[in-house]
Amino acid sequence: MDVGRRPVSRTETSRANRGWWDGAADEYQAEHGEFLRDDGFVWCPEGLDEADARLLGEVKGKRVLEVGCGAGQCGRWLTGQGATVVAFDLSYRQLQHSRRIDLSSERRLPVVQADAEVLPFRDASFDLACSAFGALPFVADAGAVLAEVRRVLRPGGRFVFSVSHPIRWAFPDDPGPRGLTADRSYFDRSPYVELSGGVPSYVEHHRTMADWVGSIVFSGLLLDGLMEPEWPEGHNGVWGGWSPLRGRLIPGTAIFQCRRPV
Repeated sequence: MDVGRRPVSRTETSRANRGWWDGAADEYQAEHGEFLRDDGFVWCPEGLDEADARLLGEVKGKRVLEVGCGAGQCGRWLTGQGATVVAFDLSYRQLQHSRRIDLSSERRLPVVQADAEVLPFRDASFDLACSAFGALPFVADAGAVLAEVRRVLRPGGRFVFSVSHPIRWAFPDDPGPRGLTADRSYFDRSPYVELSGGVPSYVEHHRTMADWVGSIVFSGLLLDGLMEPEWPEGHNGVWGGWSPLRGRLIPGTAIFQCRRPV
């Protein structure tokens, strides 16, 4: 497998990430399922829990869309809080894991396989939308996703989403000491690409903090808040490049809180 930074089209990105997540879903759920819980809403590797943070506010009686749901853990927790939830993901295999959890629990989560850049939902059909590291880092056009979410939200509806903190792109994705020294430009927006046989097999796109804010504003959403969770005491887990060592020095996650104007 070759790794590099190079331009990648929207079609290449979608095809690569659908295939990658279909192939990686089993390992991902086996490795992280206990941390995520079958019906838990964890925003990020720092472990920020919606049960405590309440970034979505009161969800009872609300119609909620989960963007890039994986196995639907967040949506299933919201269902338990009295929300009516619809969730979607690009990966069919991830949705099969959602179905597996459905069959072993008392909660059922309606899911759809869809591309976040073209949502198969009616205008103004949701009160809230949320995404915990789902879809947005893995699309070529994050602005298109934000515009689509705005379209399906009712006036006054809120969208809260978490992504890797943009500053992380200046550092190696290493949980140890090597990950504490910047070795590339924060302003280099070239996507991270893994190639198999010369064809992209995994793609992740970098946006600076200003890029994210600009895309939110351009989509017609209002930015109400931005959160950078600190690494909590007692949390000794490692998730990819996230670790206590790095988490106590540089932010690993950015959580954007947005709203469709009334």
